[in-house]
Amino acid sequence: MNHALILPVLLPMFAGSLLLLGASLSPSLKRCISMLATLLLVPLSGYLVWLANQDVLYTYAVGNWVAPFGIILMLDRLSALLLVVTAVLASFAVLYAIRGDDERGKSFHALFQFQLMGINGAFLTGDLFNLFVFFEILLIASYSLLLHGGGVDRVKAGLHYVVLNLVGSSFFLLAVGVLYGITGTLNMADMAIRVAAAGPEDAALLGAAGMLLLVVFGLKAAFLPLYFWLPKAYASASAPVAALFAIMTKVGLYSIIRVYTLIFGDEAGSLANMANDWLWPLALLTLALGVIGALAAVSLQGLLAYMVVVSVGTLLAGIAIGTEQALAAALFYLVHSTWVAGGLFLLADLIARQRGDKQGLLVQGPALQNPHVLGGLFFFGAIALAGLPPLSGFLGKLLLLRSVEPGVQAVLLWSVVLGGGLLTLVALSRAGSTLFWRVGLSQLGSAELDHGRLLACAGLLVLSLALMVGAAPLLSYVEATASQLHDLALYRQIIESGAAQ
Repeated sequence: MNHALILPVLLPMFAGSLLLLGASLSPSLKRCISMLATLLLVPLSGYLVWLANQDVLYTYAVGNWVAPFGIILMLDRLSALLLVVTAVLASFAVLYAIRGDDERGKSFHALFQFQLMGINGAFLTGDLFNLFVFFEILLIASYSLLLHGGGVDRVKAGLHYVVLNLVGSSFFLLAVGVLYGITGTLNMADMAIRVAAAGPEDAALLGAAGMLLLVVFGLKAAFLPLYFWLPKAYASASAPVAALFAIMTKVGLYSIIRVYTLIFGDEAGSLANMANDWLWPLALLTLALGVIGALAAVSLQGLLAYMVVVSVGTLLAGIAIGTEQALAAALFYLVHSTWVAGGLFLLADLIARQRGDKQGLLVQGPALQNPHVLGGLFFFGAIALAGLPPLSGFLGKLLLLRSVEPGVQAVLLWSVVLGGGLLTLVALSRAGSTLFWRVGLSQLGSAELDHGRLLACAGLLVLSLALMVGAAPLLSYVEATASQLHDLALYRQIIESGAAQ
C-alpha cells in the first residue's frame, strides 16, 4: 500500500489542527507552518501525477478494510491532475495572504488548511458518502474564509452561500441514501456494477437519485440556474480567498465527471449517460448568461466572478459532448481557467489598493501609482481569459471547438464560444480603459504595491504562458486521462481484486 495517497489529506489536516490548537503562536510562525504545509503539497502532488501516469489505478484502503466494505482513496489520472492544480493555486494564494491579508481575521491559516484538506479529499475519495464528508469539510472552512475580514457585503454574500449549500447538502444526503438503499453500497466502483445490473423496477428511483445528485453538483459547480450565489460571494471575498475559490467550482465539475462516467456512464443500461441531454443546453446557457453578467458588472471583482461562470459553461460543454477528445479539451481548459482566474483575483486587489475608496469599481478614479506594471499584467491576463493567442486560453478553446463533429451541435458551440469570447474581450477592454485610461491627474499618497503580492499574482498569470510552452506533455496527459475515464473495466478491478494495490 502506497501511503503517499493519503498524505494530501493528512498534511493539511495536521497543519490545520496545529494552527488551530496553537492559537497563541506568533503570526510569523503560523505563516511559516501554513506556507510550508502548502508548498509541500506541490512536490507531493507531482509525485502522485508520476504514479498516475503509469496507467495503474492506485487505491488506499483506510484501516486496511478492502473494497467495497471499507473506505478507500482512489488515485487515477484525473484526481492526480486536480491535486496539482490545487496545490499550485494554493501556494500562490497563501504567498499573497502572508503579506498581511491573513491578519484581517482569526484562524485564517487553519481554515485555509482545512479547506485544502476537503478539496484534496474530494478529489481522492472512491466512496460516495465520503465525497459528501469532504464536501462538508471544505464548505465549513469556506463559510468562515468568505467572511474573513468582515464587512456588510461579505456577511450578506456569506449568508446566501451558507443557506444554499446547506440545502444542497441535504439533497446530497437524500440522494446518497436512496442509492445506498437500492444498491447496498457506497463505493463508487461497486455502485457502478450494481446500477448496471439493476432491473427496470429500480431504474426510475435510481434515475431520480442520479438527477438529484446532478442538482447538488450543479450548485457546487455553479451552472444555470444555480450560479446566482457565486458572483456576490466571489466578488466580496478577500483576494487570496477568492483566488483559492477558483478551484471550488471545479470540485463540482469533477464530481459530475466522476459520477456520470463511472456510475451513470456508458454501461449503466437504461440510465447510461443520463445527464448529457441536460448538461448540453445548460452549458451553453451558462456561458451566454455569464458573459452578459460580465458586461453588466460594476466592479472588476464582479466581472471576474462572472468570468468564473463563463469558464464553468465552457467546461460543462466539453463534458456534455461526451467524447474523449472533448473531455481532454475540457481538462486542459480547466487547468488554464483555474490558474488565470486565481491570478486575476489577486491582480484586482492590487489595483483596488491604489484606487482609494473607488477600489475595484469600474468608475473614474485616481491615477495608479504603477500603471505600467499593473496594466501589463491586466493586458496579459485579459488575453488569456478571452482566449486569444498566444496564451493557453486560445489553445483550450481551439481544442474544444475541434472536438465537436460538424452539424447543429457544432454550429451552436462555435457560435456561443466565439461570440462569448468576443463579448468577454469587450467587457475586459471596457474595464481596462476605465481603470488605466479614464483616471484623474493625481495619485493617492497611500497607494502601495507590495512586491510579495505582485510576485504571487504574476506567478499565477505567467503559468498561462507556461501551459503553452509545455502544452505537448499536458495534452498527452489529459488525452490519456479522458481515455482512462472511459475504461470502466479498470475501475471495476477495485472490487474484483478485493484488495488495494
